[in-house]
Amino acid sequence: MSPQMRRLRIVHVVYSFAIGGLENVIVQLINRLPTDRFEHVVLSLTTISAFKERIQVPGVQFIELKKAPGHAIPLYPRIYRLLRQLRPDVVHSCNLAALEIAPLSWLARVPLRVHAEHGWDAHDPQGANPRYRRLRRFYKPFVSHFVAVSQDIDRYLGEAVKLAPERHSWIANGVDTRVFAPAEGPPALVPGCPFDPQQHWMVGTVGRLQTVKNQPLLARAFVQLLQDHPELAARARLVLVGEGPLRGEVEAVLQQAGLAHLAWLAGARDDVAAIMALLRCFVLPSQAEGTSCTLQEAMACGLPVVATAVGGTPELVHHGRSGLLVPPDEAQEMAQAIWRCYAEPGLGEALGHSAREQALAHFNIDVMVQRYQSIFLQQPHGQGEQV
Repeated sequence: MSPQMRRLRIVHVVYSFAIGGLENVIVQLINRLPTDRFEHVVLSLTTISAFKERIQVPGVQFIELKKAPGHAIPLYPRIYRLLRQLRPDVVHSCNLAALEIAPLSWLARVPLRVHAEHGWDAHDPQGANPRYRRLRRFYKPFVSHFVAVSQDIDRYLGEAVKLAPERHSWIANGVDTRVFAPAEGPPALVPGCPFDPQQHWMVGTVGRLQTVKNQPLLARAFVQLLQDHPELAARARLVLVGEGPLRGEVEAVLQQAGLAHLAWLAGARDDVAAIMALLRCFVLPSQAEGTSCTLQEAMACGLPVVATAVGGTPELVHHGRSGLLVPPDEAQEMAQAIWRCYAEPGLGEALGHSAREQALAHFNIDVMVQRYQSIFLQQPHGQGEQV
């Protein structure tokens, strides 16, 4: 780095920093952006979990504001002072909950304000909520550039938020296809897993146990699968990785069916790639999605995928070629799709092979990082619309 160059400081603003796809994108950006060009601050409106340990770059500053439920207005003076103190070159906010920071960033004279939309939540699974559309339109003059993680969201930004084409970009999430890859030989045993990959056929999912991810649907589909094919009880096992408020509902579904002993609710884990290697089928039961990182990871592992046809998922999973798509909230159809992956090994193998090829061609994490870097390095820094 020449004496005339200095590192650009990026402040990544999130509602919370815990295990999740959005947070994983930030981790990958921090770990992979050139350290001689960038330095980073993670600013969470609420809390920061041990997930931050996945960041390998030294010197990253973490700030948690511990915001109470509701609007962040009481924190505005503190946030403004923080931004004036930190003097970032870029504020990178993520999802609607962090978008209200954009006017403060503009007021604090942050040169570049990038906002990324990673997907919808349970209150607005199709992006149709008029209030949320109005909020995005209200805040858009304070944002220099918007990023969408799926074509579905990118279309929304253009059509519903009325952004000019040059003010928004589609950048698909990336996955490390070296870490997430098909298992070579028999999968290794995973600490804590009560099942044997040599004896059991495991189907599962990875994600926060929260409404929008809808893991109870997978639990109901698993129950339906064994009701339709009781002989599967000797082999089929359910694996759910993640923690959250839906854990009790998932447990209740399984207990009421007398199948709790056939499921492993693994909680939050740091060894997702190793657990993926145990699975024979990956299921994404979400009510809404942008671009699911765990879905991309499963495809990179060469797993046949069953997923609900919501949000950006049909852009990733080509029905009948790289996976099977089912309607949301339809346990019977999901159970039938899982059964096909079990009963037709040739189909499962073909779906998994195609999914892996698609991941190699389109989910390159280096491309994702390079595209974000090009936006963070915009010169001169954009000023959004006239305010």
